[in-house]
Amino acid sequence: MHVSAPAPTGENLRTALAGLLDGLPPRQAAQAVERLIAHYRGQTPTHTPVLRDRSDVAAYAAYRMPATFEAVRAALEAFRDRLPGWVPASHADIGGGTGAATWAVAAAWPEGGRTTTVLDWAEPALALGAELARAAHDPALRAATWHRQAIGRDLALPAGTDLVTISYVLKELTDADRRSVVDAAAAAARAVVVVEPGTPDGHLRITEARDRLVAAGFRVVAPCPHSAACPIAPGTDWCHFAARVNRSSLHRQVKGGSLPYEDEKFSYVAAVRPGAGDATGEGGRVIRRPQTRKGQVLLDLCTDGDGLTRETVTKRHGALYRAARDTDWGDAWPPPAE
Repeated sequence: MHVSAPAPTGENLRTALAGLLDGLPPRQAAQAVERLIAHYRGQTPTHTPVLRDRSDVAAYAAYRMPATFEAVRAALEAFRDRLPGWVPASHADIGGGTGAATWAVAAAWPEGGRTTTVLDWAEPALALGAELARAAHDPALRAATWHRQAIGRDLALPAGTDLVTISYVLKELTDADRRSVVDAAAAAARAVVVVEPGTPDGHLRITEARDRLVAAGFRVVAPCPHSAACPIAPGTDWCHFAARVNRSSLHRQVKGGSLPYEDEKFSYVAAVRPGAGDATGEGGRVIRRPQTRKGQVLLDLCTDGDGLTRETVTKRHGALYRAARDTDWGDAWPPPAE
């Protein structure tokens, strides 16, 4: 998936995060991160906020916001590429916490001019998210409203919202609440983008959300090139992608890593109501890292009509072969005509 170089919004977020942990004792941050890691690796959804106080929220922001931002940005850019003329005038972020998805929307549509509402059940996360947003260059982020709201069956969303994002939230909910949240988004929005960790369980939650959106009359625009049933048999494989995350020295310190980058694996679905815009044509999506061999490139694709296929592109294909060598995991195939 070709994602553009870090935009000013991404740099702005990293700068804001760098100032966030200034003065927070490293041991306190590390302990909060360890507890958060234990939670996110667990399997039991919770009915209460995970982030308890400002130190928890600061550690969470340093630990997760850069990766969540890049994953959601990648999903939104794939969506935007399929609907290049569509710009959301209003955005609601369900379970938005400290606002990573709202920053990603600002990066994907820097035109601005939209209203932004962030809903979450953790007051400390909302407070810190609003603080970070005030450091943003994007006017819509600075003017965003942050509301405490239970994320579940009683979720209330503004009707007629252009874009609703639900990122890294569904795992924290019960089965019934997951269904209620997706249904509420479908009832309120013209477009819905759901992002989850790129794990087998995350893929299953995305598949369930996708099915509910399609049943509500939405059409899928990314990553799938169709709105038919997912061709991946449950339990045999899972659909996911990867976003490169540039890690600051502060980020490496909090996470205990040494590399200047990491790859955040994620699963997602982006769907729109009919009339939201005409999607550009797409034959398939590369769903695995391409295999480059001597004189050929092997592409694993999800296609409209043929389901899961593998295409071998060789030197004799000329320009198409050169395009295949530049194609990345998550890209559309064949490449759009210039």
